[in-house]
Amino acid sequence: MAASTSRLSLSFLLLVSFGLVGLSHAASKCSVPTPPINIPIFPTDIDLLQFALNLEHMEADWFLYGALGYGLDAVAPELVMGGPPPIGATKANLDNVTGAIMAEFGYQEVGHLRAIKSTVGGFPRPVIDLSGKHFAKIFDDAFGFHLDPPFDPYLNSVNYLLASYIIPYVGLVGYVGANPNINGYLSKRLLAGLLAVESGQDAVIRTLLYERANEVVQPYENLTVADFTTKVSELRNKLASCGVKDEGLLVPVSWGAENKTTSNVLSANVNSVAYKRTPAEILRIVYGTGDEGTPGGFLPNGGDGAIARGLLKFA
Repeated sequence: MAASTSRLSLSFLLLVSFGLVGLSHAASKCSVPTPPINIPIFPTDIDLLQFALNLEHMEADWFLYGALGYGLDAVAPELVMGGPPPIGATKANLDNVTGAIMAEFGYQEVGHLRAIKSTVGGFPRPVIDLSGKHFAKIFDDAFGFHLDPPFDPYLNSVNYLLASYIIPYVGLVGYVGANPNINGYLSKRLLAGLLAVESGQDAVIRTLLYERANEVVQPYENLTVADFTTKVSELRNKLASCGVKDEGLLVPVSWGAENKTTSNVLSANVNSVAYKRTPAEILRIVYGTGDEGTPGGFLPNGGDGAIARGLLKFA
């Protein structure tokens, strides 16, 4: 009996030893090389990453409310940090596929907020206007006349996707713009991960809209989905005041990939590389005022964090 027990014990120890060797080998195969600059977060990284919270908060409540009918206060109240609830956010009338995708996006934004705040700290959710009235004004400004009836972003899937076209792309180009000024290896990893998912969200929204590009947006006669995206992109370029960094779903061949396409599912420059924007450009767009020092639009009281507060004229 003792000999049998001894053999079992030896067999167990050998299995454990081989298991540990296997784990060690797997760990060595998946280890990350030490970065050339072995500093996780530079002090200058913090302001740039925290600036993104203004957009991430907008996106989180926009997608969560639109898909689920409730927002960050219900899903992750600790990330709200005492900030006020968004203005006018409500559940959208979405088909099942669109609703599932937007719910996923909403939960992804919760993760983004957690990732940023746990890495570099943050601030309470700012005052955010997600009301139908605000979106109606954006589309009126984009077309240069009042749409009748006023555009309702929560009315149906097409309207909601068109309204969603407004938001993630601004964050995407902001992350691209921040990239050269981020130095810490942990900060770089965070920014790259955020940019990848924001890009994916924007690509999905644009693809869903591209499938409907030539459809008329009811009840607006002769105004197609593609027309709406073109006008929004033109408005963003106008507000940012730094040239063309934004394009709709259908473009002249001279703007298409390698001057060979009129489709423009992914907006990019002449080399099909993503455009970039500075924090000032982003605020001009998000405020809807064309002035980074004059708040309004999505952020009626202005953005938060050192960068946004530093640009406010009344700060």
